[in-house]
Amino acid sequence: MTARNDLKTYYIETWGCQMNDLDTQRLSGQLKLRGYRRVSSEHEAGLILLNTCSVREKSEQKMFSELGRLRAAKERGATIGICGCVAQQEGEAILARAPHVDFVMGPGHVGYIDEILKGTTRIAVEFPDDRRYDFVSIDRPSAVRAQVTVVEGCNKNCTFCIVPTTRGREVSRPLRDIVAECEHAVSTGRVEIELLGQTVNAYACPESGGDFASLLSAVARIPGVLRVRFMTSHPAEVTAPMIAAMRDHENICRYIHLPVQSGSSAVLRRMKRLYSREKFLAIVCELREAMPEIRFSTDVIVGFPGETDDDFAGTLSLLEQVRFGAIYAFKYSERPGTASLRLGGPVDDAVSTERLNRVFELQARIERETLEGFVGRVVPVLFEGVSRNDAAICSGKTEDSWTVNFIRPEHPPTGALIGVRIDHAKHHSLFGEAVT
Repeated sequence: MTARNDLKTYYIETWGCQMNDLDTQRLSGQLKLRGYRRVSSEHEAGLILLNTCSVREKSEQKMFSELGRLRAAKERGATIGICGCVAQQEGEAILARAPHVDFVMGPGHVGYIDEILKGTTRIAVEFPDDRRYDFVSIDRPSAVRAQVTVVEGCNKNCTFCIVPTTRGREVSRPLRDIVAECEHAVSTGRVEIELLGQTVNAYACPESGGDFASLLSAVARIPGVLRVRFMTSHPAEVTAPMIAAMRDHENICRYIHLPVQSGSSAVLRRMKRLYSREKFLAIVCELREAMPEIRFSTDVIVGFPGETDDDFAGTLSLLEQVRFGAIYAFKYSERPGTASLRLGGPVDDAVSTERLNRVFELQARIERETLEGFVGRVVPVLFEGVSRNDAAICSGKTEDSWTVNFIRPEHPPTGALIGVRIDHAKHHSLFGEAVT
């Protein structure tokens, strides 16, 4: 299965969440250590990896469609591998339907690329006891930001979610290993640390028992870390110590991605989300009382089985009340093996589509008003480089991930925190002038 020397190049196509992005960075780093060179096109590659996501509907069809297109690459001698959550979900069915695939590898085997490349196995979808994790080799694409896995898998078993199947049960990394990775990232020039997990705030150190609040504080105290952010948080795992840690460390971003999924307590019960509408709003209030400047983003599902007009109205009113800076909204899609399949079919597609459009319309107004609220203010911006559209313009991100393009006579060092006075808001970004 090992590619010939003249084919020792690789191409990775990545779909899905931040965890998939980081898996790609890990795979890329391991391949580079083994003498592979990354290329920007599958047509140049001796090794082609599809790093897949199974959260949304039709992910399997998308993967098989891509595999059909890749038959020509196989004919010229390329090695083709399927990685990620669809690999975990479908397993041997992929090889049966697409025999030109060389191997199928689930997320638990990202650290075991040697065994795969040697051709000793074509399918690796179990979850090893030892989640091998070589952080030194990670091929990080950002010069200022490092994503760091702190917990893999999820124990929540939301009725709509396939993650416990594709990512396994929760496994937290030792706190000392996470801190060592963050220190290494800082030594390579990264100044922003993004802690990742399907339920990141369920973190529990397997050695000391330290909770997520302890982890946040430990990372925030590392010299050279200008910003700490994290995702994705589960509302039921937001604790008083976690809120206190965020409040007490200025370099922890006043921003949290807190998926609500629905504004109806009845729907939340059927989703098995472990909180009610009232509890979610109380958590938001607690966070805002501790940090009045905090901003939120969220996930929303419309058309969940049994969702009524009143249930959906509750979602709209919650969005209006909380005023999230950004939302990720989707129509409910049936995922194989999930408990929601026993709750009946989804809401009629035309109704779900209309509801999703109303969510987007409401959020577009809230987002526009949010961005306009920055005008005239000076905000800290982490400089990441020049604008994609104009090399004379600097570009960076606010604490809550808004892109800011700004004017400064001289470009600051990459990774510097710059005060920027916002002059005007654009459709999805801000523009201003540096004042520091």
